[in-house]
Amino acid sequence: MGDLTVAMRTLGCKVNRVEAEKVAATLLGSGVRVVDEEDAAVIIVTTCTVTAEADHKARKAVRHALRLPQAPVVVVSGCLAAIDPEGLAALGERVVVEADKDAVAIRVAALLGGALTDAPVAPRVGEPFRTRAIVKVEDGCNAFCAYCIVPYARGVPRSVPLVEVVAEVASLVDAGVAEVVLTGINIGRYEDGGAALPDLIEAVAATGVRRLRISSIEPGDVDARFLQVAAATPSFCRHLHIPLQSGCDRTLAVMGRTYDTAGYAAVLARAREALPGVAITTDVLTGFPGETSADFEETLAFVEACGFSRLHVFRYSPRAGTPAAEMPEQVSPAEKSARARRLRALDAQLRAQFAQASVGRDAEVLIERVSEDGVAEGTTREYLPVVMTGAPFGERDVVTLRLTGVKSGRMTAAW
Repeated sequence: MGDLTVAMRTLGCKVNRVEAEKVAATLLGSGVRVVDEEDAAVIIVTTCTVTAEADHKARKAVRHALRLPQAPVVVVSGCLAAIDPEGLAALGERVVVEADKDAVAIRVAALLGGALTDAPVAPRVGEPFRTRAIVKVEDGCNAFCAYCIVPYARGVPRSVPLVEVVAEVASLVDAGVAEVVLTGINIGRYEDGGAALPDLIEAVAATGVRRLRISSIEPGDVDARFLQVAAATPSFCRHLHIPLQSGCDRTLAVMGRTYDTAGYAAVLARAREALPGVAITTDVLTGFPGETSADFEETLAFVEACGFSRLHVFRYSPRAGTPAAEMPEQVSPAEKSARARRLRALDAQLRAQFAQASVGRDAEVLIERVSEDGVAEGTTREYLPVVMTGAPFGERDVVTLRLTGVKSGRMTAAW
């Protein structure tokens, strides 16, 4: 292939991001250049379909690409491509839908008039790849929560063989990556020949990676074995993202979640006992069908009592094909927006409290960006953002700093 160009537009979760980056890496290994959308012959749109709003954003991204003056071919992959290939194809004659994520690079290479090489793709650090490398270890989910289309889009859980994950992480470490995030659609379902998630964590840590995270874990998977391994693994970062969705037992039951608030609170208590100082973040979904004002107040009070370090707040959006979309007592858009605003205000309060409690502590910081004027930005093991001026550090340095204050939502530090 000659001097050929693609652009990447990736929507949705970390799994989508890592799948898109794998496609980009494969194409780069065959001589394709990754450029801005305005300069690309092919634009790859990796879609999300978790909500109706996600569908809207995906179609909007495709339409935007189709309007560009160079008339690119638009290759659409991801979850919406699996759920609604006909609807996406109908958006334009230059739209090519590829629902098989493993075939995207081959399809793009063919559209560019060539074939992929057999040369191995070396790990890359930097744009379009990130300082913090994300490694996909699992795909699919069989929870079938009432609001979620993902099990229909991605299928049942499947795991990447442990030896392949370890080999990928080892290559990233050799390439200079200091931090790796293990991700999946439902990472607690990881299983390979009897090896579960705790075994995977131990095997990945043995590569010598400096910092290791997992992207998200369901409450029921934060069990004694997991916490034991996390506590005994020096590279495991003291941060867990444990989705809650609602702080009201009635709403949790209708959602099809497998725990109640008492059980969830017990999980947090065990995690904090095993991992002192751990930062716990969560997802909260408001405006679920039938959620009353009283239900919402229960959620607000429970979330505040849990002492999270950060909230990811979502307004419920009916998704065709899920049981919740057909439920009665849909909450009005205005009420959902009002509830989301109150949750986001609580999020700001919780973030400030956690940050302020960290002032005066020493923290390990991964330097992720250094500007031309000497402003360094990084992240602690607890996922606190840190900013420093005039720091004598470079990107990908890992340094221990004293956290001195909070400014505009980020920690300041001394060295």
